[in-house]
Amino acid sequence: MSNIVKMMGLLVLFGLLILIRAFENELFYDPYLTFFKNDYLYIDNPRREVFKLTLFTALRYFLNSLFSLGIIFIFFNDSSVVKFSTFIYVVAFLLLLPVFLYFVINPKQEDYYIFFNIRRFLIQPLLLLLLLPAFYYHKLKKN
Repeated sequence: MSNIVKMMGLLVLFGLLILIRAFENELFYDPYLTFFKNDYLYIDNPRREVFKLTLFTALRYFLNSLFSLGIIFIFFNDSSVVKFSTFIYVVAFLLLLPVFLYFVINPKQEDYYIFFNIRRFLIQPLLLLLLLPAFYYHKLKKN
């Protein structure tokens, strides 16, 4: 892949991640978006449809993961890195989603902070921020 094609691909993929974030209110059902923007420690948990919230959270995680895996592929051009990253994304989803659902179904004010952070890993591409430097460091050490 030439450098121009790589740069264009990265620009498109990062742009898609930004668009997901910019249009999150329009694209995804998530009553917690406004809840956590307010003074959530002093207000009641919002009304929510658990099934719908779970579907939209999973969709957002899938889209962020897909674009993040594309970014990782362009950066490293190594299918083994992409396969391992896919494994990490699947395991993270399988571990985080039940915890997320527990906090959605059993809301307690003292758990809001941990719930906020679990939710953040599901709706934002934070794993990309962890995996890119880790694989880059691994690549440097390998060479």
